Parts: sequence; C-alpha cells; structure tokens
Amino acid sequence: MSEIRIALSKRKLIFAFIGSIIFVALGIQFILKPESYVSFSHRNFELIRIVGYASLIFFGLCLIYIIFKAFDKKPGLVVNENGITDNSNFTSVGLIEWSEIIGIRTEQVMSTKFILIDVLSPEKFIQNSPKFKATLMKSNLKMYGTPLSITSNSLSYNFNELEKLLKTEFDKYRNTPNR
Repeated sequence: MSEIRIALSKRKLIFAFIGSIIFVALGIQFILKPESYVSFSHRNFELIRIVGYASLIFFGLCLIYIIFKAFDKKPGLVVNENGITDNSNFTSVGLIEWSEIIGIRTEQVMSTKFILIDVLSPEKFIQNSPKFKATLMKSNLKMYGTPLSITSNSLSYNFNELEKLLKTEFDKYRNTPNR
C-alpha cells in the first residue's frame, strides 16, 4: 500500500495572500475615490465603483480562504489505492474513488493549467456540496464536462509532475478487481 502525500505550499499561499491584499486595497480605493481613477477611456465613476466592489468582494473572499488554508494541517492532495483525496482548492470534494473516475485530462486557460477529473456521476459530487461550492462546480461541469478540477497553484508540487503522477496512478488502479 503506497500513499503519496503532497503538502500545501505555504510560499504560494503567501504570494496569493499578498496579491489579494493588494486587490482588496485597490477595490477600497476605487470605491472611496473613483475620481482618482478617471481616464480618457474610463470616465464613469459608477463603473469604477462597481469594479471596486467586485474586487473587494472577490479578493476579500480569496483572502478569507487563504487565511483558512494557511492554518490547514491536512495535505493538499493524497493519492493511494482508494483514490485521490483533494484538499487543494475551494471546490475540493475530498476522496474521489478510482471506481468513480473515468478519465484524467489537462486544460489550460491563458497561462493556468489544471487537471480535470472526469467521473461517472458528476451530480453526486455537486449534490453533496454546500450551495456556493455547488454553484461553482456546476459552472465547471458546464464549461469542462466535469465539476472536479485540481491545480498545483496551492501545492508544493510541479504541475507537469502532478499530471504525470495522477495519470500513472489512474492507469495503475483503474483495472483493479474491485472496479
């Protein structure tokens, strides 16, 4: 019985924390002093305020999540004979059993790569999630055909190595007798 544990990267979390702080501060500035950000192309104070509120809300939520993750002692990802236990991002669902997985593939949006886990019953994972998380997972399902995704953004692991590891382990366990 081999088990591979991949820790959350505290360094990556610190960078995300700093970035979120900057965008929260900018959002506050956009809300309080929109006239300071008027330019030839952006003259509308209300639009600048709306962008400020959007930044404040989105990056404020990111900040809360990052703080929560900074104190999380659980590994970001565990791969063993049972499946993949994901704790790497907000839409993580915990254990994804090998018997549920039908494929593993990679997508890229701009410069961000992520691994998509195709499963037999996507709705099962969505139904067992809190409402906000389920909404995000439904969006993933609509865009990519699966609600489950893993990135290395919060993990102490190289993306290409992670992709290779997950595909190798999937090939190893997908044909086991209990499947």
